[in-house]
Amino acid sequence: MGAEMQEPEVVETKSPEAIVPDMNNQTGTITKIQPTVQSQDQWLKYGEVASSFLATLPEYLGSFFNKYRQPLVTIGLIVGAIVAVKVVLAILDALNDIPLVAPTFELIGIGYSAWFIYRYLLKASTRQELTNEIATLKSQVVGKDA
Repeated sequence: MGAEMQEPEVVETKSPEAIVPDMNNQTGTITKIQPTVQSQDQWLKYGEVASSFLATLPEYLGSFFNKYRQPLVTIGLIVGAIVAVKVVLAILDALNDIPLVAPTFELIGIGYSAWFIYRYLLKASTRQELTNEIATLKSQVVGKDA
């Protein structure tokens, strides 16, 4: 077996730290290496770009909000309604875990339903009164006469 595995030849390269002469040759002294002018200019350019972006941000956001006000308000109301429904369901679920609260609420609901049927739905005159009250409420909410 004449084929021997040759080890790769290692070429030693000097890092920038090794090229810099030994600046800390005296005990207790630390020498700071100054950054190059090019890196300072680069940071200044980044700073100018960030500054100009932050300067125009309020104007941009204001025009964006003015342009898309109605959709943003609609999305906000939908998100608010979803959060409100989740909170109400969590509260009702917590109340249902308390003993005797769920049956008490059921009895209250049955009692109110019986009263509503007796008060508004049994006679034609009271049904007409209910219709008038609903129309009044609708005109107050919508703001128009229906």
